[in-house]
Amino acid sequence: MVELPKDRKWDMLVFDVDGTLMDANGYHPELIPLIREVEARGLTVSLASGRTLPNVTPIKQSLGVSGFIVAENGGMVWDSGEGREIVALADGSRARDAAEWLGTQIEGFDAVGIESNRWRETEWCLYEKEDAELMCQLLAYTEWFDLIVVSTGFAIHITAPGVDKASGLRVAFEQRGIDPRNVLVCGDAPNDVSMFEMCGSSVAVNDAYEGVAEAADLLTDARGTEGSVELLKALIDIL
Repeated sequence: MVELPKDRKWDMLVFDVDGTLMDANGYHPELIPLIREVEARGLTVSLASGRTLPNVTPIKQSLGVSGFIVAENGGMVWDSGEGREIVALADGSRARDAAEWLGTQIEGFDAVGIESNRWRETEWCLYEKEDAELMCQLLAYTEWFDLIVVSTGFAIHITAPGVDKASGLRVAFEQRGIDPRNVLVCGDAPNDVSMFEMCGSSVAVNDAYEGVAEAADLLTDARGTEGSVELLKALIDIL
């Protein structure tokens, strides 16, 4: 089991969602009782996901956690429990336009992308089958040269420069007056590295992506959702 420092106190636990709290089969059967026990012991749990805000909101409600939501890889921030208004950190129209242009340049390219794009406000997401490297090469010589192309294992995100999970967390932490150095984060993919680097303690539940485990302070023995269950059990032991 992952070994957490027994003398360390955190103000918040932030979880990525896909590949960390959920997979193709939904929640791990032990997850919800464990995450609610962590909250009951006084550690607030928040979510930072590449999903849209309408996708993440019911997940937060089903988990019964009291923290905030960072959605669209940092583009959207909503702390409803604190009565905060939704904050959008970028205009997603440029990312959508870039995807449409790429559709004119790459044979078979699906510019419409994943179904949840209908709710996206700050970025645009394409299916993982697309060639992210080629997308970057083509965009480098266009008006969209500054956009970032990020593969998460579930989708390819076209995002505005300077917008990532760390930027979204920064807004949410400032709203709550939380020092990032007192936050524990958990994720599994390249889009989680920015929050690993920002926060005081980090745990990876997957070593399949290059650089992710290396960026985290700790790596669970189990992988994916089972790794998150492992982390929650370790937390309960020391809270």
